[in-house]
Amino acid sequence: MKFLITNDDGIDSKGLYALAQVVTELGFEAVVAAPSKNMSGVSASLMPFDDHDRVAVEEVEIQDLEGIQSFSVGAPPALIVMLSMLGGFGEPPDMVASGVNLGPNTGRSTLFSGTIAAVKTAARFDRSGIAVSINYHPSVDTCEHWETAKEMTAQPIQWLTSAPKSTMLNLNIPNKPVKEVLGFRQADLAHIGRVQTVITSKDSTGIDIELEPCNDPVHEGTDSALLEKGYATATTLEPSKEADVDLPTEKWE
Repeated sequence: MKFLITNDDGIDSKGLYALAQVVTELGFEAVVAAPSKNMSGVSASLMPFDDHDRVAVEEVEIQDLEGIQSFSVGAPPALIVMLSMLGGFGEPPDMVASGVNLGPNTGRSTLFSGTIAAVKTAARFDRSGIAVSINYHPSVDTCEHWETAKEMTAQPIQWLTSAPKSTMLNLNIPNKPVKEVLGFRQADLAHIGRVQTVITSKDSTGIDIELEPCNDPVHEGTDSALLEKGYATATTLEPSKEADVDLPTEKWE
């Protein structure tokens, strides 16, 4: 079984390497294809970086991924997944693994996440996918616990390989030693994410923005609430579909 490993943090991300390592340690084939630069927050963008009609691709050697074919790609993760399904990086993959994202993807953050968009794109090709993120906040955390992410992602990946096709699994892992994690909990999406964009200043030439933690209260049992308590969270997502709303279209003619 072949996995495509991608992310939105870029080809230089240690989280990408951690995810590729756990996939291969489980005995699966892997190919790495990730953006050549950080593409956090791009959602499901399908626009190449430089040329609308050509995607720049460079095969690279990554010291931490010896023996794994790896590509630096001038494209966001959703387009990378699409290209992989069209044979852009060899035989199309059977599964997609996206991450490990440096920062949580909970609640409404999933709408904007390139990490999540990768598995949503996979589902459009009838492939299952897993998105993995660690609850890292640069304002409070001094290190990234990639080993925790690796250890806690192994069993969900194994489960995914026998799940129904097009399953989309979103994991959020506490950024702490694995012995301090309280375990896994299945969780609903919170009505908010745990990071938010704020305007720090503006003038006639532009607007300065920053990401900061969101401290608004969240509902008990949701992914954001459980993650902050120290649990790893697992949420299955579904592809975009129409809402069940009756529209007065006869009055719009």
